[in-house]
Amino acid sequence: MSLATKYNPEAAEAKWYQYWMEHKFFSSHVDHSKEPYTIVIPPPNVTGVLHMGHMLNNTIQDVLVRKARMEGKNACWVPGTDHASIATEAKVVAMLKERGIDKKSLSREEFLKYAWEWKEKYGGIILEQLKKLGASCDWDRTKFTMDPDLSDAVISVFVDLYNKGKIYRGVRMVNWDPQGKTALSDDEVIMKEIQSKLYYIKYRIEGSEDFLTIATTRPETIMADVAICINPNDPRFSHLKGKKAIIPLINRAIPIIEDEYVDMEFGTGCLKVTPAHDINDYELGIKHKLEVIDILNDDGTLNEKAQILVGEDRFIARKKIGKLLEEASQLDKIEDYKSNVGHSERTDAVIEPKLSLQWFLKMEEITKPALKAVMDDVIQLHPPKFKNMYRVWMENVRDWCISRQLWWGHQIPAFYLPNGEFVVAKTKEEALSLANEKFHTSYKLEDLRQDEDVLDTWFSSWLWPISVFDTDVFTTGKPNEDLKYYYPTNDLVTAPEILFFWVARMIIAGYEYLGDKPFKNVYLTGIVRDKLGRKMSKSLGNSPDPLDLIANYGADGVRTGMLFSSPAGNDLPFDEKLVEQGRNFANKIWNAFRLVKGWEIDETASGAENVAAIHWFENRFNEALTEIEDHFSKFRISDALMTTYKLVWDDFCSWYLEMIKPAYQQPIDRATYDKTILFFEDILKILHPFMPFLTEELWHQIKERTVSEALIVAAWPKAKAFDAKPIAEAAQIFEVVSQIRNIRSSKGISPKEAFALTVNTKQPELYSSFESVLRKLANLSELAFGKKVDNAVSFVVKADECFIPLGEQIDVEKEKENLLRELEYTKGFLNSVVKKLSNERFVTGAPAAVVENEKKKQADAEAKIKTLEEALAKFG
Repeated sequence: MSLATKYNPEAAEAKWYQYWMEHKFFSSHVDHSKEPYTIVIPPPNVTGVLHMGHMLNNTIQDVLVRKARMEGKNACWVPGTDHASIATEAKVVAMLKERGIDKKSLSREEFLKYAWEWKEKYGGIILEQLKKLGASCDWDRTKFTMDPDLSDAVISVFVDLYNKGKIYRGVRMVNWDPQGKTALSDDEVIMKEIQSKLYYIKYRIEGSEDFLTIATTRPETIMADVAICINPNDPRFSHLKGKKAIIPLINRAIPIIEDEYVDMEFGTGCLKVTPAHDINDYELGIKHKLEVIDILNDDGTLNEKAQILVGEDRFIARKKIGKLLEEASQLDKIEDYKSNVGHSERTDAVIEPKLSLQWFLKMEEITKPALKAVMDDVIQLHPPKFKNMYRVWMENVRDWCISRQLWWGHQIPAFYLPNGEFVVAKTKEEALSLANEKFHTSYKLEDLRQDEDVLDTWFSSWLWPISVFDTDVFTTGKPNEDLKYYYPTNDLVTAPEILFFWVARMIIAGYEYLGDKPFKNVYLTGIVRDKLGRKMSKSLGNSPDPLDLIANYGADGVRTGMLFSSPAGNDLPFDEKLVEQGRNFANKIWNAFRLVKGWEIDETASGAENVAAIHWFENRFNEALTEIEDHFSKFRISDALMTTYKLVWDDFCSWYLEMIKPAYQQPIDRATYDKTILFFEDILKILHPFMPFLTEELWHQIKERTVSEALIVAAWPKAKAFDAKPIAEAAQIFEVVSQIRNIRSSKGISPKEAFALTVNTKQPELYSSFESVLRKLANLSELAFGKKVDNAVSFVVKADECFIPLGEQIDVEKEKENLLRELEYTKGFLNSVVKKLSNERFVTGAPAAVVENEKKKQADAEAKIKTLEEALAKFG
């Protein structure tokens, strides 16, 4: 194959993705001769398009899957989408509005027809976009949470949990979204600090002219007040015990009750009790057997029970109530006040606490195995800092409100009967049979009415690691071959914000239905943020289009750019320069290969001068590979990439290729060339999970390969034992070369002007063994050993002093200044190392190799300081 002068990402990406797909490299089937490696995708909303968070999350998943595939494992990455009840219904309603159709004018069946039409048209966009990123999912296994078999599984689970007594129907205080007109779970509520007002309202004491002042942020709910509560220990209000207060504007008398719940320090020290519109007031109302008056409609407007301002929106009513109170001289004052207010995750509407008849799943017992699994590290969270957050949530969990007042989703399999009762069954036919048997009736199908509500989206996705492989197990209890082989899955990559929405619930379902964890590791990514630290979002306009980034920088450039600074659990401060760096890295690798492929080969040459370089890089590669494997084992994916990056850019391209590169228009020996190609192949292997397109392209440019020899299934290199001595020696030589190059640069001396180097060292054999490298890379005319050279610039590397004679170009004061600066820096470095080694916790807690490395740093720094001081003494 001819090699283009410039890498063309677009052509490579189209060619190799099609090649991988055609040859079924992503497909996985049960194969007991191989170890399975399984990841299930966090199913993006069917409404979604690719955003930066998806890019990061799916790049990490693909890196893990590709590495596992190269390790010979049976890699299976299951893709799919979530039906996303609230988000999708909102999209469909908006689409209908554009067509001039009101949802209220449609039957459920008509609306769902439009919803499915929308899903079929737009629902697969995000999965197609993931292909552009290089995602190696088993597309034949693509699932949708409302596929018939997955839907059947959800209904089966609801029926099963109801029959076990774990699901119940009841009136409870729920989070109500007045815009979406549906209940939400606690996890779907986002708390935001907002600037509000504190209204001080005067309630007249019945039978007197005295007033009691109450501070509230919600004056529009005073019409729903059923009591005023004082603290029994508060002497200010002891004279009011047993009396009544009059609600302003509507003049209804309410009792004054006592409870230590009241904070005597907040506001005026007494509290209005509105059980229908505050969760704490609701609990207080139950305790004191108070009436409940709900004055709000489902859309957040005031109803007839409010008596005044009926039909007004709650926030407009708030302003109007304030004015009415002021006009009636019943408003003492208004203060600015900051408060945390719940907002709907989907619609951003302010949440209304509301008493509602809903379906709930009891969580107290069902969560216990899931809590234990994470606390005992049966399931490991990466980073582990999230364990405590998980524990707090699981130990304080409330019953899960699983019903939603929507049409798009899994309709609750509860059927209401003419006698006011209901039965729960998978189908209407089963419900009819059950009802007639249970109540000794002879109802017909048309007598049954199915519950209008659908199940919370998470009630289907909590089954995902099971249902993507087997949907019958929830009724049979017997896993099929796929489930037995692929479950539990290996790694889950997801965002911390759905640790409880989804991750915890999948763990709960795994133990409830299979008695086993759904995955072994949970890798929690950070949030992609802009330079100002803001979360990237379309609404802020601070998020680049991922597909534009791929078009401009190539998928490999974007993948590596996303991973350059994204440690697990920490936010990624995104800058387009990162993907530019990724693209530059791809170009560097491409140009390195062009350099190697452009060399002529001399079959008769010995290559003896390259033995040291080859020996060094062989050891350096194995050292880096050992480090990379360690990073992967600890889910430090970003660190694994950075180690790979430095190995390729610095060690291979900047040093190794320069060390072995033949002189201009001169050939290279066969042994060195072949070894270099082998090194290049190993580099492509460890790069492949990060940069699949470029590496596959170059892999086939090296030589023609059969389908079974494609890089995507090439064997991952095995780290061999390495000798640290040549690595350390080469590092010292490279430092000498760098110092000589800096001298040339700082003094404006041409790189073509050869230098004579004299070294004051106790290990001349080190320099002699690398003499050919030094002469070549530093352009030396001579290498000698001695203690002092007149009219020379000097520098110190470890304990060795090096001299470059420059005659009259020497500025003695400048050289002294440089040596003093270096001495000061080295002393500071030594102090930091000594401090670390004097820390007993570090010495006893750190691995022995790490401690030993610090001791070596101390010895090197002490030797360098001695040499620098001796060098300064020579100047007098």
